[in-house]
Amino acid sequence: MPNTVIPSKTIPSTPEPVTCANCQACCCQLEVRIVTDTGVPFQYIDYDKWGSEVMKRADDGWCQALDRNTLMCTIYENRPLTCREFEMASNECITEREIAGI
Repeated sequence: MPNTVIPSKTIPSTPEPVTCANCQACCCQLEVRIVTDTGVPFQYIDYDKWGSEVMKRADDGWCQALDRNTLMCTIYENRPLTCREFEMASNECITEREIAGI
């Protein structure tokens, strides 16, 4: 009887749950409009081409309020409403992680 090779199936790995430890701050590369007064310090505010307030971004597109060493928000208590509503591990978060290749 000849040896039969049984094809192996690739079992997709379960993605690691998103936590503060593996976040990667993908959302901090999105443009964030400031639509309510949460106390964002003036040095982190910029204006888009329509004159709306937005979070200031560095030349490479990252939010200026992001601490690059810890990937944590330096104005967390005063972050814009958009940032407050963008929940870690939400569908939007997972989509941004996939776009970033994480």
